[in-house]
Formats: sequence, C-alpha cells, structure tokens
Amino acid sequence: MDKLLLQKQVLERLAEDLLLAEQAVRAAHETATHEENIAENKYDTLGLEAAYLATGQARRAEDIRQAMANWRHFRPRPYDSSKGIQLGALVCLVDSADKQQLLFLGPDGGSMKLVSGAQLIQVISSEAPLGRAMLGKYEGDEVWIEVAPIRQQFEVLRVN
Repeated sequence: MDKLLLQKQVLERLAEDLLLAEQAVRAAHETATHEENIAENKYDTLGLEAAYLATGQARRAEDIRQAMANWRHFRPRPYDSSKGIQLGALVCLVDSADKQQLLFLGPDGGSMKLVSGAQLIQVISSEAPLGRAMLGKYEGDEVWIEVAPIRQQFEVLRVN
C-alpha cells in the first residue's frame, strides 16, 4: 500500500474540512455583525452567541491549518524492524474476535477513515491512546488500551 497516496488523501480531506470551517466562520461572523442582531437589551444575546461561535470556528480552522502543515512536512518511511512501530507505520491489528483493522500512524490532526482499493484504513495519531500503545511494538506483539473500564487487546499481525 502506498503511504504517500494515503498522505495525499489525508491532505485532501483536511483541505475539504478547512473549506467547510472557513465557510462556517464567515457565516457566524455575518450573523454576529448583522444589524438585525444588535442587542436591544441585556437578554438579547444572539449576536454575542454568534460571535462566540465565530471564534470557535476560527480556532477549528487554525487547528486544521496546523494539521495540514504537519501532514505536508511528514515523510512516511518504510518500516524498520529493528525499531518497531514508528510514526508512518501501516499496521494491521487483530482483536480477540479475529477482527482485523488497518491503521496508518500519522502526525496529529489527521484522525479519519480512508478507503484504498477495497480496504478501510483508520488514520490515527501517535498521540492517540492506541497510537501510543503501538509505538515500539513488533509483529506478533500484543497491544492493549484501557477505555473507561474496558480493556481492549490486539495483536500486531503485520507492519509496513
């Protein structure tokens, strides 16, 4: 599987998300500054609420821009079996029910699902709990995470 193609797909998806976030910023800003939304009394807060929304959307857009910068500078390397799983690894895990999942370990901000051919690939960050748990592991190793009171256990089948 071509990791550079996966990286390109992540960047395309982030660009789409950025476009939507920027449109939301503009819409919220227009609502906040529209003359009909000028507060007439202390209980009239539509303009203020829209301003808060615009600020939140602007932060979201900035987070996406930062994620895009991280992914542009990211250079996925081939798997080095002497180092174990590192950033850029494409990992196939299997759970206790023999369900397999394919994970692409990338920089922050790219948590999403991609399709390559007939395969579904979950893109996760090395900062995500499962991403952290996989770092340094090798084929055949067990990986586990605890989410609330539930412990999930996986085996590393393959790494590319």
